[in-house]
Amino acid sequence: MSRKGIFLKRFLKEPSRVASIIPSSPVLIKKVAGKMDFSEPRIIAEFGPGEGCHTREILRRAHPDSKILLFELDPDLAEFLEQEFEDDPRVEVLCMDCRRIVDEMENRNIKEFDYIFSGIPFSLMDRKTKQELMHNVYSSLKPGSCFIIYQVTNELKRFGSHFDDVSSEWCPFNIPPMFVTVYRKKANGNTAG
Repeated sequence: MSRKGIFLKRFLKEPSRVASIIPSSPVLIKKVAGKMDFSEPRIIAEFGPGEGCHTREILRRAHPDSKILLFELDPDLAEFLEQEFEDDPRVEVLCMDCRRIVDEMENRNIKEFDYIFSGIPFSLMDRKTKQELMHNVYSSLKPGSCFIIYQVTNELKRFGSHFDDVSSEWCPFNIPPMFVTVYRKKANGNTAG
C-alpha cells in the first residue's frame, strides 16, 4: 500500500489516533525539522510518526550516528514504518504508547533525548494523560533541548508550564493549518514541578 493510502486508511478507521486525513505539507515538515540542530549525533524520539513524512526529513538531515525512536501506537502503521525504514540502522520502531518513553529509555540505556517531536492530536487526550505525557517528556529531555509539536490548536501550552521557555508560530501552509510550538528545557537542568 502507498504512503498516502495507509495514512488515509488509518484515519478513516480511527480518526482519534490520526491527526489529519493527509500527511504534513513540505513547508510544515521543513519548519519542524528546522527547529533541530543536526551538526552532531542526536538521540531523537518521535511520537505518532504516521507514515513517516517527518521521519524521512529528519533522517535526510541527521548525522549518520544519530538514533531515532519512533513511538507508533497503531500496529498497521508501525509495521509500515518497519518496512519503510528497515535499511536505516538509525531507526527503531516501537509499537507502544509514547507515555512509556521513560521505561524505554531505561530498556535501551538512553540517558536523555536531544529532541522529542510529535504531531499526535493532544487536544483529544484527557487532562491526566496530557499532564503525564508532558511530565515524562520533560524528564526525558537533555537540559537545553526541546519538545517540538505541530498541532491544530495551541491548547497544550497550558500543560507545559514546567518548561522554561515556550514559543509558538503559525504555519498556514498545511491542510489543516498548524501551530508549531517549541517547549525548551533550561540548560541548567531544572526538574519539572
